[in-house]
Amino acid sequence: MAESTPQNWHDVDHYLAETLVGHDPALEAALAAQRGAGMPEIEVAPVAGKLLNLLVRISGAERVLEIGTLGGYSTIWMARAVGERGRVTTIEAEADNAAVARASIDAAGVGDRVDIRIGRAADVLPTLVGGFDLVFIDADKESNTIYLDWAAKLGHPGTVVIVDNIGRNGDVADASSTDPMVVGTRAGLRMLADDPRFDATALQTVGLKGWDGVALAVVV
Repeated sequence: MAESTPQNWHDVDHYLAETLVGHDPALEAALAAQRGAGMPEIEVAPVAGKLLNLLVRISGAERVLEIGTLGGYSTIWMARAVGERGRVTTIEAEADNAAVARASIDAAGVGDRVDIRIGRAADVLPTLVGGFDLVFIDADKESNTIYLDWAAKLGHPGTVVIVDNIGRNGDVADASSTDPMVVGTRAGLRMLADDPRFDATALQTVGLKGWDGVALAVVV
């Protein structure tokens, strides 16, 4: 039996990606552009990108909201899933990141499906029109409760809500942590548990991005 080590997590992720995702020139170009621009390597892993794509398709979502564009990698995955009539609205705080994302999204052939809003998400969210079918939250963890509140306000019964990076290398279980990202993550999970607008669960994961996790909720 293989040991549970970061290297083995990495190897299994590569195996799963090679087997179930394969190579995609547009997505690989988007990652290369992101690296070239000096952005942090914090985008979702390929298998997680494919999961987002499947969740959009399974839920039948045509209007998707993404909080945290970065270089547009996850945006492309979801824009492909919404179909020709669908639309992804994605919020990015940094204008330089948004410019790189726009070029990659356009090059992937889904630019007409993606509306990039530039600014702090807490400022942009009140300007949006509701009716989103799926919300993907992948931005500053300290603001997770703000983003979840807006996900409920801008969604409808049945809206799928996905919160990334909830594992925090296991620190999410540490109630004494003073790390703002851990505190924000724990507050978001507590909100998902206590707020009657949501029904939720979460899974811890290991893989290319280390020891992490994802929360999945539905607006009720």
